[in-house]
Amino acid sequence: MKQALGCHTKVSTPGELIVRSFGFLGHVWTYGKELGLMVGMRWFCTRILRRLSGSRIRQIVLKPPDLLYPVIVGMDPVSDEYVFDQIFVRHEYAPVSDRLKDQRLILDLGANVGYASAFVACRYPEARIIAVEPDPRNFELCCLNLKPYGDRIKVLKGAVWSRCSKLALSHKLGEGMATQVVTAERESDAEVMAWDISTLLDIAQAEVADLVKIDIEGSEAELFAVDAGRWLPRVRNICIELHDQRCRDIFFEALAGFDYELVEMGESTMCLNLRARVSECASLSARQEI
Repeated sequence: MKQALGCHTKVSTPGELIVRSFGFLGHVWTYGKELGLMVGMRWFCTRILRRLSGSRIRQIVLKPPDLLYPVIVGMDPVSDEYVFDQIFVRHEYAPVSDRLKDQRLILDLGANVGYASAFVACRYPEARIIAVEPDPRNFELCCLNLKPYGDRIKVLKGAVWSRCSKLALSHKLGEGMATQVVTAERESDAEVMAWDISTLLDIAQAEVADLVKIDIEGSEAELFAVDAGRWLPRVRNICIELHDQRCRDIFFEALAGFDYELVEMGESTMCLNLRARVSECASLSARQEI
């Protein structure tokens, strides 16, 4: 058998071909089951075609069964497919929607292109939502995807941080392109407005947030390491993506004075029905009086 220089040609065995065929059919079945036959087939075929050389697919508009309105899914140069699957195919937020009732104010911190906000807007039709996203490209798509929900959803171009300040954007490449915010080294780099959670609650004119969803690419370490005890009593439920062990340690240390129901699904960690312990409440009141 001849091989081109520098290439390695592997001939699949009949068994490997059978396994691949079943894997292919498994994806088709999963998408059809979770998204409906027509939407599932369109989504599957789009993902396959996107990987072909010369593909010109830039975006697709889909309406998952969980939503009232269609959403735009960017495919190139930055793909939103992972987040789309996370919410509408793998249903990582199902424990939230199944267990929590009557959510009135929801903060979507790290809103990406708006899928999570759209999901909870449909699940909780009486809820108001504040969606915060720093990346310009994501913010633009987020506004488009959430426009049908009108005044119920307020989209802010910016970030959440431990204090109100201005930060810099940092892009890290991976399977997609994640955007995080960092302290600006130069004043000219400080282009992103950042709010703390207490200020976001003031913007919403609310005393408490019923649900805070957080996916901020590692910045959760800063958010929970500095003065988290000042605003955590104003939060009833948290759904967070913890990006490494350091973030995880800081997060659970901040919640040490609270009782809650812990649920983990996929990449999401959910702390539901947060309740400050009596001793912690007394300590907090004493500090506030001082």
